[in-house]
Amino acid sequence: MSADAPVAHIVFFDLNDDSAEARQKLIESAKKYLSGHDGTVYFSVGIIGDGFDRPVNDHDFSVALHVVFENRAAHDVYQTHERHVAYIAENKGNWKRVRVFDSYEC
Repeated sequence: MSADAPVAHIVFFDLNDDSAEARQKLIESAKKYLSGHDGTVYFSVGIIGDGFDRPVNDHDFSVALHVVFENRAAHDVYQTHERHVAYIAENKGNWKRVRVFDSYEC
C-alpha cells in the first residue's frame, strides 16, 4: 500500500473509572486535543453504543476514537504533536486498556 493512501486511526479505550462522567471527560479532552490536526480528513469520538447486541459486536471498550488522515505522513506528525502528547498525559491515568488499530484505506 502506498504511503500516500489515507490512514484510518481507530482507538478503543477501556476505562478504570467507567462512569458516565469519566467517559464524557475523555470525550471532551479528545475533542480539545485531538481534533483539527493538519491532514485530518475525519474525526469522531463517542461512547459504546448500547443495544448493539449482535454476536459480532465487541463490547470490551467504553470510548472509541476515529481519525482518518490524508496519508501516513499526517498520521506520523499527529502521533508526536504536542497536543496528542498532552492528551495522553492528561488521560492515561484512567486507561485500563487501550487498543489502537491503524490501517490504510483502499
